[in-house]
Amino acid sequence: MTVIGRDTTERLRDCADVRGFVERVCFKTGPPGLVGTELEWLVGVAGAADQRVPIPRLRVLLDAAGPPPRGSSITYEPGGQLELSSRAFAGPSACWQAVAEDAEHVRHALAAAGLVLLDTAIEPVREPHRQLAHPRYDAMEAFFARRGDPMGPVMMTSTASVQVNLDIGHDAADARRRWELLHTVGPTMVAAFANSPVHAGVGTGWRSARQRVWQRLDPSRTAVPAGQDPATAWAEYALAAEVMLRRRHDEDWSAPPGLTFREWLLADAGPDADDLALHLTTLFPPVRPRGWFEVRYLDAQPWRWWPVPTAVLSALLDDPAASQTAAQACAGLDDWTDAARDGLSAPGLHAAAVACFDAAVTALSRAGEHPDLVALVDAFREHYVRAGRSPADDDPEVR
Repeated sequence: MTVIGRDTTERLRDCADVRGFVERVCFKTGPPGLVGTELEWLVGVAGAADQRVPIPRLRVLLDAAGPPPRGSSITYEPGGQLELSSRAFAGPSACWQAVAEDAEHVRHALAAAGLVLLDTAIEPVREPHRQLAHPRYDAMEAFFARRGDPMGPVMMTSTASVQVNLDIGHDAADARRRWELLHTVGPTMVAAFANSPVHAGVGTGWRSARQRVWQRLDPSRTAVPAGQDPATAWAEYALAAEVMLRRRHDEDWSAPPGLTFREWLLADAGPDADDLALHLTTLFPPVRPRGWFEVRYLDAQPWRWWPVPTAVLSALLDDPAASQTAAQACAGLDDWTDAARDGLSAPGLHAAAVACFDAAVTALSRAGEHPDLVALVDAFREHYVRAGRSPADDDPEVR
């Protein structure tokens, strides 16, 4: 079977080529300031929580409604989750205003047909069920099955997140600072925005059962990359990870069991840059560098609150005083499991979250961000963070 791309890009010769690709493509630096977001939702039938919504029905409804007015794209995850991906905007206010229009456009079209966007980050009633048929997802499902990993199907079909996209930084030093800070504040942000306590009809004992899923998957592709230099760390992470799938002209995209990308480099028909780019899409760390930082560790939020994670992380990264406050407040609070399970009741996380949100509100105001967005972040701070709560602690009937 012929791998697609062999005749379009040169074969990667060695690990140095991988590192070069990572530095050139994944850690592309420049003046920061652009902000984007990807909103995933689980979709349900109003008043019938156990009913599935077929993807073809979603497509018909949203095609009839026309494209989102502010340019976001609509895609679907394997279980039928709907994803709205924004363009990049100059700052959190512009991003919020544009995505708010697009998100309301989608919600209105679905509501007219009796469908709702669920206010949780994991399926609260329905068991995992894959809808999309594609060689990528066939290979992914087979990979997890071969490993005996029951969380694979849950991850693919039953979870939803708010992903925040932020610039890499001015230069390599700034990229390292921003990379380190996104990981330093990660457990605190996981706890503050935890919103998935119930899965498949069962209370999980975790504020973020979605994070529990990610933490129990293959750690070679879900853990935090280790190393002082982020580009080197990401290159080594990619080299060490097992190849999940290989794009081919036929329907079989499976990869040989146990083959790491480093080992593939040594093969006679080794990978090319297209193969590496595909491999990187099968790695799911808390923060994934893609020419921007894609922050992946946040639960999808109840409708009112979806803009808050983007505003908070943008403020903490871009404002020097807020960055320093957040780094100091979250230093040493690196237990992602405690954060996901116990939320802001985990040791140290309540005080850290209050400090981060105080700094973010101040930074957003100082930057002249839209007063309504600042007020929304402030409302989340008062309603949840100061009280040591997250959306996971809400009664779902009164959200």
